[in-house]
Amino acid sequence: MYTLYIANRNYSSWSLRPWVLMRELRLPFTEQLLAFGDEPRWQEYRRLVTSAKVPGLIDGDTVVWDSLAIVEYLGERHAGVWPANGVARAWARSAAAEMHSGFTELRSRCAMSCGIRVRLREFPAALERDIGRLGALWTDGLRRFGGPFLAGDAFTAVDAFFAPIAFRVQTYGLTLGHLGDTYASQLLQLESMREWYVAALAETTRDVPHEAEIRAMGTVTEDLRAQ
Repeated sequence: MYTLYIANRNYSSWSLRPWVLMRELRLPFTEQLLAFGDEPRWQEYRRLVTSAKVPGLIDGDTVVWDSLAIVEYLGERHAGVWPANGVARAWARSAAAEMHSGFTELRSRCAMSCGIRVRLREFPAALERDIGRLGALWTDGLRRFGGPFLAGDAFTAVDAFFAPIAFRVQTYGLTLGHLGDTYASQLLQLESMREWYVAALAETTRDVPHEAEIRAMGTVTEDLRAQ
């Protein structure tokens, strides 16, 4: 059975990607949670995954790190990770890769934090461009392949790559157009996403660098996390 190492659910967008994919595809795995600041656990993890980054997937003697590499590894072994249709699969891979390497302004100004609500102090042009591109990309996929997911009627890896954006939409009150907003809401209603969200709210660990980054960008108007 696979072992998937993840960090705090409240903050770790990278961990969410393979986690939600494996949950939605019903791929069995054992979860190992590494809380930020728990240095003994991270030291132990570094002996397994030399990058010391999450997520990390262990499959017997095979170690896979980085969310994109993990998804491709799973795609070689399981049907349904990527769309079966070649055109949809090419689009899905391109969109997932764009998310993996792009949207830097959105990432830096809207760090993932599931359990709070934030009002941004500034909304610069670069952030508007990222949000505009995101809305256009989602709309293109939904119209091109018929929905309700980005590459067709089934949840695949491309949806997993954009799952953290749905939490950012909720946290920061972002709008992505009618189709984009509907799609984000649909992601948030998935059983796996609800499970992640409930667990994120229950976390009591606070990571100081993440908290400082968020407060530098905006005002926290609501904190729903357990105290």
